[in-house]
Amino acid sequence: MGDVISTNLDEGKREMITGKTTVMAEFGRFYEQQYAVALFNSVRYEIEGGGNTQTQLLHRKDPLKNKSIFSGSLFQYLEESKKWRSRFLYVGDSYNISLYESKAAHDRGLHSKGVINCAGYRALTSMEEYLGLLNNNTKAKSASAPFLKCPTQFPLILWHPYARHHYFCVMTEKEQKKWHAVFQDCVRHSNNGLSEECKVATPAFTDALRLYRQAKGHYGTWDMMCGNQAQILANLVMETLHPELKNLIVPRLKGKLQQRQRDWMLISDAVCRQVLSQTKTQHEALAQVCEVERPRLDSALRTDMDQIITSKEHVSGKIRALVLPRIEQLVRSKVQPYIHSILEALMEPTSRGFSEVRDILFSELVEVSKNTMNDSSRGKLGEHMDKISMLAFHPVKMQSCYGKMEALNLEGLQQRCDVSSPSVFIQRAQVLMRQQMDNAVHTFEQLVHQSLDGHSTEDLCKTIQRCQDRVLKKYDYDSSTVRKKFFREALLQIIIPYMLKQLSPSCSPDLPKFKELIFEDFSRFILVENIFEEAVLQSVSKDIMMAVKEAAVQRRHNLYRDSMVLTNSDLNLHLLGEDTIDWAGQLGGVKGEKQGGEMANRKRKQIVSMIHLDGMPLPYESCQEIPGVDCIPEEYEGQAGQDLESKKPVNPVQHVPIEKEPGSPDGTCCLWDSHSMTIHTQLQNIYTIQYFVYKGAAFLQQISGIFQAHKAVTPCKL
Repeated sequence: MGDVISTNLDEGKREMITGKTTVMAEFGRFYEQQYAVALFNSVRYEIEGGGNTQTQLLHRKDPLKNKSIFSGSLFQYLEESKKWRSRFLYVGDSYNISLYESKAAHDRGLHSKGVINCAGYRALTSMEEYLGLLNNNTKAKSASAPFLKCPTQFPLILWHPYARHHYFCVMTEKEQKKWHAVFQDCVRHSNNGLSEECKVATPAFTDALRLYRQAKGHYGTWDMMCGNQAQILANLVMETLHPELKNLIVPRLKGKLQQRQRDWMLISDAVCRQVLSQTKTQHEALAQVCEVERPRLDSALRTDMDQIITSKEHVSGKIRALVLPRIEQLVRSKVQPYIHSILEALMEPTSRGFSEVRDILFSELVEVSKNTMNDSSRGKLGEHMDKISMLAFHPVKMQSCYGKMEALNLEGLQQRCDVSSPSVFIQRAQVLMRQQMDNAVHTFEQLVHQSLDGHSTEDLCKTIQRCQDRVLKKYDYDSSTVRKKFFREALLQIIIPYMLKQLSPSCSPDLPKFKELIFEDFSRFILVENIFEEAVLQSVSKDIMMAVKEAAVQRRHNLYRDSMVLTNSDLNLHLLGEDTIDWAGQLGGVKGEKQGGEMANRKRKQIVSMIHLDGMPLPYESCQEIPGVDCIPEEYEGQAGQDLESKKPVNPVQHVPIEKEPGSPDGTCCLWDSHSMTIHTQLQNIYTIQYFVYKGAAFLQQISGIFQAHKAVTPCKL
């Protein structure tokens, strides 16, 4: 592997790659300009204030504190040895995937073999789909063959356009579905955009990136705006560098097609890592320069805010007088006729997804109510509430909601409005579904917890029912509000780039002359390009607002009209806390562990439950439980799994002669190739038969013991 990279990435090509990252200098100019504008907008909002729609549901402060998403073992293909090897994967609250030699290595706190950040990746479950992406086609070519053979029928592949691909496989379809849901959630979380808590740096970065791409002729949405700032900038560089290097290097690669594909992916990953390292360093330096200058800019803004606002309004009036006739003509002829059709395409799958969220929430709350009727003790209530607490972050439970959004089809807009794919809108809507589910569950928890004070256990069922009805009504209102905001933002994301692309050739040459109207001291906070875009935004916002309002008035897709909701409209609700309630500790009498460091990570409660195949122990520890976890089981397991605890047969895989890797912590992790996997499958079948013979004998022995005991107490009469 190293020879391929060193041969094709010599010193000259690495210098060429470094030279391509000089785009950071041009991006840096945009960023410094937009940083001052974003600071102006932030300070103005702070001074003047602004009204946001008051939500009905509470928001949890840190929902994943002391939690992990999932962990378990599966097979991974290693490029270095070209073999399949058992790995233990741990997905923590950061949604990064950590890979360990084994579960024992993780429990002992050993260093992981690697960490996968899923930003920009796609989770696949078939080789055909993977080959289609590999060949830049929607479908795999009939003559193409994979360069690796999966030893089972259930592969899991993490694909990235530039970085290394990761290949996994599992033994059953059930495992594949669960792992696929977990991987998709990792991708969704990593692609969720930059933190909105940074009121200056985040808008400055996104506006600078948009203006930089527009200067290069790229309008519209961009699929690779995912991850942190350094990752986004690396994708920006790779967008142009990757095809250039591919045309330069791939024709010189030797070997069969599959080998050339494999070599090119290794080279591309090495280039991506080099670019990421450089963009990270350069962005940190750029951000540091702006942060150092921020106090001076902030002081100037607060001193001259009134004059800056007056100057901006004067320039805005001049620019609008020039461009408004052209904008209105474009809106009437090319935008208005399509707003309702675009909105309808967005509303249908989005509303189905939010409706599915409500159905799942309702069924889970009803389950809590039923269980409370059977046992109204506070200890049992604590168990039920502890299980439902992390419902929103359970990728398997939420999969049906996310799947509704996958039906979004914007096929007619991809060429007309420069929409690369609907994935940007799909993932954003899915994240909003998760947030609304967590807000609803958290509000239900707070209401139940508040109602427990001074109420007897006899009234517990009625109390839970009242809390349930109250939360569902609040969810209906907030769901409507969130969806309407999502529709407005999505329409703007689709329409504004199209309008800018149509108007810029005729309007942009006239903008520089308006710079003369701006005082030099205010020139950093007032940019004519931003004023032009604001004029375009304001002109089309009225039509978009009217279209969404019309849908709400007609009560289509359960949208409600906006109404004034005061902060004191529900005094008891807004006095409640933001922190997660420790139900097990408060009602169950179990004190939470207060440990730090690696030990705390290994003892975290896990959200997704483990897979048990009808009480049979799985080979290679696949998806077996880590300590203290089973928060939301997908299935209600019987006593079969518990019966195995007292008399558990030896794991069948441990009888298979395996190759020990030097340096392995426990010496039990085996290397797998296709031949050894076939032998393993045959041996597994043999030991499965032995296992059932063992269970049958144990069952007969148990029946015999019961009969003998009964006979000793009551002698049989002939």
